[in-house]
Amino acid sequence: MKFSEKYLGYQKDFLINALEAVLFVSGDPVPVVKLAELFEITKDEVIITAGALRDKIIKDDSAFELVVLEDELQLCTKQDYKDYVSSFLEIKRTAMISKAALEALSVVAYKQPVTKGYIEKIRGVDCSGIINTLLQRELIEECGRLDAPGRPILYRTTSNFLRCFGLESLNELPDSEGEQQQIEVQQ
Repeated sequence: MKFSEKYLGYQKDFLINALEAVLFVSGDPVPVVKLAELFEITKDEVIITAGALRDKIIKDDSAFELVVLEDELQLCTKQDYKDYVSSFLEIKRTAMISKAALEALSVVAYKQPVTKGYIEKIRGVDCSGIINTLLQRELIEECGRLDAPGRPILYRTTSNFLRCFGLESLNELPDSEGEQQQIEVQQ
């Protein structure tokens, strides 16, 4: 029996609450595709339900917020309460990302997928340590290998990158200087 058949009479509210419960216990971003399979509904219906959940959270002035990360959803604590949550969990503030790491991360974000060699070509210095740091912080991930001699590893940004920078998708990245100049020249 499909979810929609089982809960036909009160499907909308029940589905909103079920989505909230699943996102709450997950703690991590959950792909929309996985939620569609779980509830036996379409991806579009998941997106509509997520919008209704977001409205409910806002209406109830909840301590949580629904975060959309490209094709994933996550329930997170609002920033207003982070000090209390951090204190309760005794979380130490993570170190800020270095300027060099931010430069390398920018290259990955704007040109992905990229190889370590490409990042090093742009930056002009060895980036092995920086790549390892970005991997450890789960800001980038391996996404295959380039079909070239040596088959170098390709890197792309993660949903954690989007979350850390407050983005829903890579489309929200500001234009790079080169892209701004091309736009001005073309007009």
